Amino acid sequence: MLYPLSYGGIMGRDSTSGTLGLAHLSPSHLPSRMSALIKILLFLVVLAGAAYLAFRWAGRGEIPAVGGPAPAFELRDGEGRVHRLADHAGRWLVLYFYPKDETPGCTAQACNLRDGFAEFRRRDVALLGVSLDDSASHAAFARHHRLPFPLLSDPDGRVAGAYGALWALGPVRFAKRHTYLVDPRGRIARTFVSVTPGTHSADLLAEIERIGLEPRPTGTNNSDMPLR
Repeated sequence: MLYPLSYGGIMGRDSTSGTLGLAHLSPSHLPSRMSALIKILLFLVVLAGAAYLAFRWAGRGEIPAVGGPAPAFELRDGEGRVHRLADHAGRWLVLYFYPKDETPGCTAQACNLRDGFAEFRRRDVALLGVSLDDSASHAAFARHHRLPFPLLSDPDGRVAGAYGALWALGPVRFAKRHTYLVDPRGRIARTFVSVTPGTHSADLLAEIERIGLEPRPTGTNNSDMPLR
């Protein structure tokens, strides 16, 4: 008669594992455990929501309206030369913002634009890149990938902010991957806020074709013409 008392099921323990059995999981304990689980889940939902709102807030900024004036800028490239929006009056300009030198997406985008640069030049379209990296970083990046167009340094992000292309949250700041096509009168003709780095050159050229910019005659495309 004493033998059954050795079984954990009667004493509240599993006879094989020695762990607490179901006899000790009183139904009265379940609501408190469920309540604790629900609180944890709610906390995670709130945390995710706060992170999302912070991300959206950090990326706030009004994009210039198509047809409106392009914000003026005065920035130095990797070689210390100053570039202004006014320098490009009378010609089309592709102004592209990107997050950081030598990162995979930015490298793919820059190299894609490099490979299509001859087509931009044939249409007399200027091309400028802008990020928050310093001039030395730009110089190394351009040299490493043989980029034929200037990269401008916007260290305080003012120009990126003016174009609605700045992401900033505390000390973390970088330019968003936005591109603007500026017409010869200095007005925004097109905006590109969903950029695919590997096809950006073709996408821009297709839009330029839709606008109606024709390539210059082959005879005027002097192969010795400076790229900058």
